[in-house]
Amino acid sequence: MELYPDTLLYVTVRAKRVALVAAMGLVTLNVWTGAPLFALWVGSRLVQEHGRLTMAAAGAIIVTLGATAFGLLRLLGVLTARYDEVTGRPPPPRQQAPWLRSLRGERPHAHDAEHRLRPVDYVVVTTVMVAYAVFEVWFFFFSGSPLGTGT
Repeated sequence: MELYPDTLLYVTVRAKRVALVAAMGLVTLNVWTGAPLFALWVGSRLVQEHGRLTMAAAGAIIVTLGATAFGLLRLLGVLTARYDEVTGRPPPPRQQAPWLRSLRGERPHAHDAEHRLRPVDYVVVTTVMVAYAVFEVWFFFFSGSPLGTGT
């Protein structure tokens, strides 16, 4: 069975799209789980070094969490731009912030084609929904009573 060039191209583009969406899912998951765990690990190393929690350790946790989350969100933006490039979607037009717009009644008119959701939107919303559901299951069934077990 001979593969036609368009079929091979279609499969290649499809594989790239699936790989990019999977990478987006992994990055999004790590924003909520990997970044906080990494920040806590860095803080635990500083606490272990000094024997107690210091302001330096707390500051290191906050800075590490912020930097890691920012880096992951930038990576998510790069993956989204690459996905748009692979699928042939034009880059979104530059938008002016609402507070910088004129008050003369000039309103930008959005077209439906410009506001279609991208896969990254679905990935982020799905990840947040799954994380929320897992948290609720843990909270109600596995965390135990917050009121204590004393009589």
